[in-house]
Amino acid sequence: MLFDPYSLILFATAIVALYCLQLRRSRVKLPLPPGPRKLPLVGNLLDFPATFAWEKYMEWSRTYSSDILHLNAAGTSLIILSSTKAATDLLDKKSAIYSDRPRMPMINELMGWDDDFGFMKYGNRWRMHRRLFHSVFNNEAVQLFRPTELTATHGLLRRILHDPDAVMDHLRHMAGEIIMSVTYGIDVLPKNDPYVALAEHALHSLTDAGSPGRFLVNFIPILKHVPEWLPGAGFQRQAKAWKELKRRMVEKPFAEAKRSMSMGNAPYSFTVSALRTLDDAENKEHQETAVKSIAAAVYSGGADTTVSALSSFILAMLCNPDVQKKAQAEIDSVVREGHLPDFDDEPSLPYVSAVVKEVLRWRPVVPMGIPHFLSVEDEYQGYRIPAGSIVIANAWAILHDEVMYPDPYTFKPERFLLDGKPNPAIRYPDAAFGYGRRICPGRHMATSSVFITVASILAAFNITKTVGDDGKLIEPSQEYTSSLLTSPLPFKCSIKPRSRAALELIRATEKI
Repeated sequence: MLFDPYSLILFATAIVALYCLQLRRSRVKLPLPPGPRKLPLVGNLLDFPATFAWEKYMEWSRTYSSDILHLNAAGTSLIILSSTKAATDLLDKKSAIYSDRPRMPMINELMGWDDDFGFMKYGNRWRMHRRLFHSVFNNEAVQLFRPTELTATHGLLRRILHDPDAVMDHLRHMAGEIIMSVTYGIDVLPKNDPYVALAEHALHSLTDAGSPGRFLVNFIPILKHVPEWLPGAGFQRQAKAWKELKRRMVEKPFAEAKRSMSMGNAPYSFTVSALRTLDDAENKEHQETAVKSIAAAVYSGGADTTVSALSSFILAMLCNPDVQKKAQAEIDSVVREGHLPDFDDEPSLPYVSAVVKEVLRWRPVVPMGIPHFLSVEDEYQGYRIPAGSIVIANAWAILHDEVMYPDPYTFKPERFLLDGKPNPAIRYPDAAFGYGRRICPGRHMATSSVFITVASILAAFNITKTVGDDGKLIEPSQEYTSSLLTSPLPFKCSIKPRSRAALELIRATEKI
C-alpha cells in the first residue's frame, strides 16, 4: 500500500482546501453587478436619491439593462434586485444565506426596534418569535378574527356616513381598532383613543427613520457614537425621543392586557393566548418579554400598512369611476339583498378580489421592502455579490414590470382575470409582502382586512370627485409620501351612500 489511511485523508483535505481557495479566487475575479460610477472613498453616496429611491433604482436598472445593480455607500455594498426572477432566485431559493437583516443603526441601535422580529437579526431568537407569531396568525387561525374585522368595518361605514370628510381618520381608527382587539383584546374609544394615538406616533417615527437615505448613520454606523450635543448630531436627539415613543407603545397596551387577564375578563387575543401557554414554561419571564415584543410587532406591521393600502384604494376609485361601477355591479349581483358583503362572498367576487390585488400592485405599501443582509460571498448571473452586502428587492420595479403587467401605471383589475375568473398566468402581487423566510407573516390577515373593507365600502358608498368653489371638479394630485412606508398625500373626495337602501343597511349595522 503506497499511502496509509491518514495520509489519504490529509491528501483529500488538501485537495478540498485548494479547490475552495481556487473557487474563492475565481469569485473575486468575477465582476460586480453594474451600477453608477463610484467615486473614491464615498462610492455612490452622492448618487443616492433623497426621495422615491425605488423609482431611481428602477431607472438605473433600465439604464444598465440589468435586473441586479451594485452600489457602494462609503464602503457598504448595496445590491438592488429589480425583477421577480432575481428576487426569487436569491431571496427565496437561497433563503438560508439571504434571510438576515443589516444593522440599521438608526432604527435598531438608536431607537430600540431590534426586538421587533421584522428587523431582528436572523437566528434562533428570530425563529422563536416567528413561530409564536405564526401560531396565531397563520392562514387558518386568522379566521377567528373575522368577526372583529367585520365589526370594525361596519363601524367604519357608520363613521364615514356621519363624517365623510374625515375618511382617512376613520381608516386609521378602524385599523387601530382591529389591531388592538386582535393583539391585546382592548376595545378602543370611539374617538381620540390613547393607545391608537400612541401607536400612530411611534409608527410615524419608524417610517421616517426608515426613509431611504434619510440618516447618514445607516451608511456610516460609527456616527452613532457622536454625542448628541455636537453640531450636526440632531439625529441623536431625534432617536432618543423616538425610542421613548416606541417603549411606551410596547409597554402600555401589554400592561392593560395583563391587567384584564388578572381580573379574569380578558377576551381572546394574541397576547392572552400566548401568555396562557407560558404557565408551566421554564424561563417564563424571558418568554413573556418575547410575547410583549411580538405583540408590538403585530401593531407596527399591520396598522399603517392597512391604512396605506385602503387610502390607495379610495384614490384609485376616485380616479377610475368605471372600475368602481363594475365592482359595485358584481357586488349587487352576488350579495343577498338587504345584506352587506361577508367573507363567505369572497369566492363569488373575483372582480372585487382583483381590485384588491391591483391596489397592492399599483401602489405597493413598502416599495422597497425591508432590506436583507448577505453575510457570505455569493455569485449570481456571472456577478460577484460581496459578503456584507445589503440586498434590496425593489418591489416597485417588480410590480411595475411591463412584461408581466402591461401598462403598469394604469389601474386595471382586469389584468388579473381571464373570462371572469382569476388568471393563473398573471402573478399575484406577492412582491408587496417580501420574499423568502422574511415574507410578511401577517399577510393573510392584512389581505383579509383589506378585502372586507373594500367590498363593504363599494357596496355602501359612491366615491366621486368634489366640486371646488369655482364649480370645477377637484382633481387629486396622486402624489405620495416618500418613506419606508408610503401613502397618498391628503386629497379631497366625496363619499355618499349609493341609495336609500344602502343608507339603511349602514344604519342597521349599529343594531348588530
